[in-house]
Amino acid sequence: MNLESSEKMQNKTIAIVSNTSWFVYNFHLSLVKMLQEEGWRVEVLAPRDDYSQKLEEEGVAFHDVKINSKGTNPLEDMKLVAAFYRLYKALEPDVILHYTIKPNVYGSMAAGLLKIPAISSVTGLGTIFLSDNLASKAGKMLYKIALKVPEKVFYLNQADRDLFVDSGLVDAGKAELIPGSGIDTEKFKLRLSKNKRDTVRFLFIARLLRDKGIEEFVEAARQIGIQHSVPQGQELKIEFCILGAFYPGNPTAITEKEMQAWTEEGVISYLGTSDDVPSVIAKADCVVLPSYREGISQVLLEAASMVKPLIASDVPGCREVLEDGVNGFLCEAKNADDLAEQMMKMLALSQEEREWMGQEGRKKVQQEFDETVVNRKYLDTVEKILKSKKR
Repeated sequence: MNLESSEKMQNKTIAIVSNTSWFVYNFHLSLVKMLQEEGWRVEVLAPRDDYSQKLEEEGVAFHDVKINSKGTNPLEDMKLVAAFYRLYKALEPDVILHYTIKPNVYGSMAAGLLKIPAISSVTGLGTIFLSDNLASKAGKMLYKIALKVPEKVFYLNQADRDLFVDSGLVDAGKAELIPGSGIDTEKFKLRLSKNKRDTVRFLFIARLLRDKGIEEFVEAARQIGIQHSVPQGQELKIEFCILGAFYPGNPTAITEKEMQAWTEEGVISYLGTSDDVPSVIAKADCVVLPSYREGISQVLLEAASMVKPLIASDVPGCREVLEDGVNGFLCEAKNADDLAEQMMKMLALSQEEREWMGQEGRKKVQQEFDETVVNRKYLDTVEKILKSKKR
């Protein structure tokens, strides 16, 4: 953006809307800062949580909105449309960025009523495509209505975009790809590890849900065993670690009892959660995500940026990050046997070969997924929308 266009952004207001403050702070703080540097006033609308104050400390005007992400009560959802309408009318933003399902649907409806330009970012499919029941049909209908409003709808991978377009939920002309939320490649960079050379650590990082492939990871670990003789004839100690939070309200959640059983069996080590994920990744030799589907996996991007080789499912949202045989190995989703085979292939590599894979992964992230690339696309899109509205 040149100086002239930057000056035009002075006194402009942009609203960023999500179902958690955590999401905005962890995935889009760099976008917030870039907008502020360009002269924008940034308003964040989300439920108040531990990260709301952190956003306020960054100079953001925060507005608490009660959003029940899992709720399916139509009356409550209509109240949410009304809440968005009142806030948008009071704040008078020049443009709105909607993230996550309910803001994309009900926030877009409110923006449409007020004729405020908006952009939606669809970061995943949710559950509406997993079945053909009444709730799924209702969800698709709501998407179809709501996505008529935004000037642009961003998708994180081609498969998700095509599914929405082919299902008639969004016009193909407004549906575009954006490479995830972007990665701070300075924050996520190579850190020297004190791992012993006779130890290889596989690290699984995700929410503790079955559709993240955690059961396949545990079964693959069980097959390989705590120690294994690799083809070079070296005896390696192999560690299988899990980092992530429990989600007891989710229908596919892993229970604490299950995790305890795996730990007591000696198959895996549970690391709990961490506010310093880079330090945990630094101690790994390979990051594994056998997920059933992703938008774009932030975990894989972070690990690749930190020069770690990857193993992940050959599914949308993973295959965009991982080039098979270059920066890691792809495995068949929902197949613990194939996952174990790919982990054995990783074990068969020398440390130098794994480091080469890691370097290739970092190059890919720097070229395609750096946060400056993603943020610039958002800013350029916003500028084009505002210019078109002035004509």
